[in-house]
Amino acid sequence: MESDVSWSSGDDLDRLDRRIMHALQIDGRAPFARIGEVLGVSDQTVARRYARLRGAGTLRVLGLVDPLRVGLTAWLVRVRCTPDAAASVGEALARRTDTRWVSLISGGTEISCIVQGAAPGQDDTLLLQQLPRTPRVVQVSAHALLHVFFGRDLSPLTRTGPLGPAETAALAPPDAPARRSTETTEITEITEAPVRLSRDDQRLFDALAMDGRTSAAELATATGWSQTTVRRRLAELRSSGALYYDLDFDHATLLGHLQASLWLEVEPARLAEVGAALAEHEEVAFAGATTGTANLYAAVVCRDAGALYRYLTGPVAAIPGIRRLETAPIHRTLKGAGPHRGTHRDARRTDSPA
Repeated sequence: MESDVSWSSGDDLDRLDRRIMHALQIDGRAPFARIGEVLGVSDQTVARRYARLRGAGTLRVLGLVDPLRVGLTAWLVRVRCTPDAAASVGEALARRTDTRWVSLISGGTEISCIVQGAAPGQDDTLLLQQLPRTPRVVQVSAHALLHVFFGRDLSPLTRTGPLGPAETAALAPPDAPARRSTETTEITEITEAPVRLSRDDQRLFDALAMDGRTSAAELATATGWSQTTVRRRLAELRSSGALYYDLDFDHATLLGHLQASLWLEVEPARLAEVGAALAEHEEVAFAGATTGTANLYAAVVCRDAGALYRYLTGPVAAIPGIRRLETAPIHRTLKGAGPHRGTHRDARRTDSPA
């Protein structure tokens, strides 16, 4: 039976474009020569294809900080607005550099987003001051992200993309942190102290958030380090889990035409088990444990409404320990994984007090 999650054919990408994208999801900074060797094409071909994809706004490689690994709190925020306000408030949130994955949900009457928490001692003005006082905002709820079961540098692309196991293994980055197997139902706590970032590290992350493939020479200019120091620090941050690479692309166009947010209320004793089970589902783009009554959040991608129905009544319903499930289709994604909006996003500015 055909999978309900697969590469969409209704776009201008050919098989090689898709294979290159899959390779970059595995390792965003992989040299073009290595990608070409694995894919059986020249490095010039890979470089030319990537330049075209990036120039067209179809794809960006991002170098991002994992807030959990550096001691910051990421908040999953839901904003309920009057029907005429959601779009403008969502646009305002998307312009902020402390927001990720800003989406209009529930038919466009509600906003969901991830907010990068402020450093210790700093005020989180978005959550504590501005949003609750914004006109036409009816309700704001925020839930701290406690653990990620699937996501960060992993996506449905890594499971349903065109590369085979041997090609995937050949492209695996040598400095990537060891990934916890999703087969276990136990959450292994990170016992290491949070990674401390310096001001130079922040300048490094600022550059990588714009372009994860920024050259070592350009990163050296941005930080004031030597290129040798840049390469060493990149390897250190990557191996510690503080730095990960992700792709900014249109998930709905390339992976499925229907995206949805799931909020699950799970028995505490089975939270790890349910999270691990969801992490194995090809429909799941992200799954994480959160604070609140709905203690597990998942973002899913399906081909259409029928596929979402089959997923909810099949694989999800079969997982023991789920007490309650709320589903909200994503109406429009205003911003993706990075702090800045991708070039393929609608960048129109609107007025809003948020």
